[in-house]
Amino acid sequence: MARSPTFVEKDRPQEAAVRAELLHGLQATPAVVSPKYLYDALGSRLFAAITELPEYYLTRTEASIFAREIDAMADELPAGLTLVDLGAGNCEKAARLLGPLRISTYVAVDISVDFLRDALERLQQHHPEVDMLGVGSDFSSRLVLPAAVGDGARLLFYPGSSIGNFTPAQALDFLRQMHPAAQGGGLLIGVDLRKPVEVLEAAYDDPLRITAAFNRNLLRHVNQLVGSDFVLADWRHRAFFNSAQSRIEMHLEALRSVTVRWPGAERAFAAGERIHTENSYKWRADDFAALLVDAGFSAIRRWTDERGWFAVFLARV
Repeated sequence: MARSPTFVEKDRPQEAAVRAELLHGLQATPAVVSPKYLYDALGSRLFAAITELPEYYLTRTEASIFAREIDAMADELPAGLTLVDLGAGNCEKAARLLGPLRISTYVAVDISVDFLRDALERLQQHHPEVDMLGVGSDFSSRLVLPAAVGDGARLLFYPGSSIGNFTPAQALDFLRQMHPAAQGGGLLIGVDLRKPVEVLEAAYDDPLRITAAFNRNLLRHVNQLVGSDFVLADWRHRAFFNSAQSRIEMHLEALRSVTVRWPGAERAFAAGERIHTENSYKWRADDFAALLVDAGFSAIRRWTDERGWFAVFLARV
């Protein structure tokens, strides 16, 4: 009988808590919505399309590092680890590691459990020898893995420079949470590095406007979650590099004066007023290595592409 993945929904967000978080951000000055709300089922598919764009160098560059250095990474790791994929999405990045790293159990963690379910079931067909577990969880504020993950040594996998969504202080806190979660193993993490501004900005504001659709889809998702009446045509995507903070910022900007209503309240937005939807910090490699040490990791290895645009770090517990 064919093996099937199992699923655990660890902490389904409570509607009241989600509503309170979103409305607090929408009424703040400036308004802000967490980037985790970019990733409903449609948002996850739009992001998968973004990774195919020529301007979006991150996925392609990271993949080239893994393709070239996977044997060196495998030499650093014992066989039989549990690979814990944080923010697994379509699971494609982890799929390339299962065989070369001799993974015995694959745990895919993602906030979008329905999207995750389809992806993991497809992956299991290609890797029937690997135990697979899907965990529906929002780990952005607190990383706690369910008991179903088991007691074996773990390799946490956090690719795509998702760590860039955190401020440096938040990144240090999250890495400190990762340290005990990677019991007996380590962390394999992708980090985007500083590079020319024109390259960075093109990656987050592509000519096909797929990133714009991804960002504006957040408003559709917010409408579903809180009963608001955002009209997508009233808003445009803005993305730019903030050199002082060393980060790309994504915003939604009102094209005209609008009033957005939801049950019990409303907010007026002036033309040009923005909702801040995402940050993506860009690191210097030595600074990120120091951050890993501060978080308690050791025996740190790193690999970069030939241009020095992206780095993959392996850090042991």
